[in-house]
Amino acid sequence: MGKAAKLLKPMEAEAYLAWEEAQPLRHELVEGVPYAMAGASRVHNLIVGNLYAFLRPHARSRGCRIYTETVKLRVSERTFYYPDLIVVCAGEPPHTHYEEAPCLVVEVLSEATEAIDRREKLWRYREIPSLQGYLLVESRAPRVEAYARGVEGWLYTLHEEGAVEVPCLGVSLPLEAIYEGVPLEGSGGAY
Repeated sequence: MGKAAKLLKPMEAEAYLAWEEAQPLRHELVEGVPYAMAGASRVHNLIVGNLYAFLRPHARSRGCRIYTETVKLRVSERTFYYPDLIVVCAGEPPHTHYEEAPCLVVEVLSEATEAIDRREKLWRYREIPSLQGYLLVESRAPRVEAYARGVEGWLYTLHEEGAVEVPCLGVSLPLEAIYEGVPLEGSGGAY
């Protein structure tokens, strides 16, 4: 005989935050439903580390905070994500475990997360009033897709060489800095 069905009830923010603190794995909350997160690859971790190392001094010089992977971003009443990198230049955070007013969000693409990062998160992140830029960083080849808030709306640019402009920090981020020491598929070694 099968197990009894359980009624799925969406979690409210405070219940999720308390529950998440006690979990051995991280969970994102999407419209009140928690989803376990997959572990990251070595390449993913190296790219996030490179991004943090390059952007941190620029963020600090502007009085901004920068976070990687373990600080939640609240995007609505019942949706929280763990972006790969967040830059916040607003006042004090509203809570000890999340931010809600980023100027930059970065997601490193993987096969497991790419569709969500390109559709669901792109749509939700662009609704954040403080957000000035969203970067999608490829983990298999040197490639960055940049979305920047402009006067007339969101602008998209593709970068496969050179540098990416980081809107809220006013800095050019070279692809070489992102992929330094990162073994890419088919490259025969590190970038």
